[in-house]
Amino acid sequence: MELLYNLLSEITGFLGIDRLLEILSSGDYAAFKTYDGITSLIFPIIPLLVLLELALSLIYKKPQTKVYKVNFLIYVFNRVVGRFIAIAMVVLLIGFLEPYALFHAELTWYWFIYGYIVWEFAHYLYHYWGHKVRLFWCLHSTHHAPENMNLSVTYAHFFLEAPYADTIRTSVCILLGVPPEMLFVIMFVDGTYGAFIHVGENLMKDGRMGFLNKFILTPSHHRVHHAKNPLYMDTNFCNLLLIWDKVFGTLQNEDENVKIEYGITRKMDSGNFMDVYFGEFVALYKDVINASGWKNKLLYMFKPPGWHHSGNYQLATKLRADYLQSQVAEKKNDNQCPET
Repeated sequence: MELLYNLLSEITGFLGIDRLLEILSSGDYAAFKTYDGITSLIFPIIPLLVLLELALSLIYKKPQTKVYKVNFLIYVFNRVVGRFIAIAMVVLLIGFLEPYALFHAELTWYWFIYGYIVWEFAHYLYHYWGHKVRLFWCLHSTHHAPENMNLSVTYAHFFLEAPYADTIRTSVCILLGVPPEMLFVIMFVDGTYGAFIHVGENLMKDGRMGFLNKFILTPSHHRVHHAKNPLYMDTNFCNLLLIWDKVFGTLQNEDENVKIEYGITRKMDSGNFMDVYFGEFVALYKDVINASGWKNKLLYMFKPPGWHHSGNYQLATKLRADYLQSQVAEKKNDNQCPET
């Protein structure tokens, strides 16, 4: 009986309907007017879309079985290992850093805009370093391993990535004056939209979302971010607002002539949980062991993925620059060709 209860608890937890069921069973429908009640209605949206997307994939005969299988195993593993680590880290940092804040913003709509811009900056930092620092890439690579895009990818994270991400995001926001109450609202909005942008083509064929593609980060932008094509590598680090990708020159729109290839460049078995979850750590360990001298061993942990102590390496920035240069040269040659 206890096993069935635990199983039901996990199902309702995945669907995000625990609080919703509590309110419905209490009969206190006025609770839906509160923040707690509103979030109880929003939380189930992404899990239900995951199930809808899975159903459509079976109907369209594009099941992406390997992706769903591994991401489900990751979800279960993370539920067991790291359920409360991230939220504990956030609470700890708020208590420690709030006295050192430069100032304290007020709970108004214009300060909320300020808070969201600050949050996006902090998110950009965490996400950028997750691609540019090898040790952080080991935490983040699990999320990039799937070779198809669908909503289940939002659950594909190494269990220590959330504490690392929230350490950076919470620290920046609190020190720059974002009050805790506002921070939690922003985290909820960001988490919900951040899950949605992983929607796959079975549910949303064109991820550009019309004119919104010019103003916010859309599923199309995030599909580009998950691509391993040289043109798309290490771009689109924001989550909702495009502002920091534009400021730092990392914004890349989807090119209709360059079909997205999902996954990572390391040779791996994306259907193998151990390879997806721990593969980058194993690869880093081998590089560190084989490196000559302590300096090179340390550099392997903090240099970008692809760095090699021999000097024979291909970083994402170089691969992308070489591709863009080849495209310019190709267009130049085409323009110089005489007409026949």
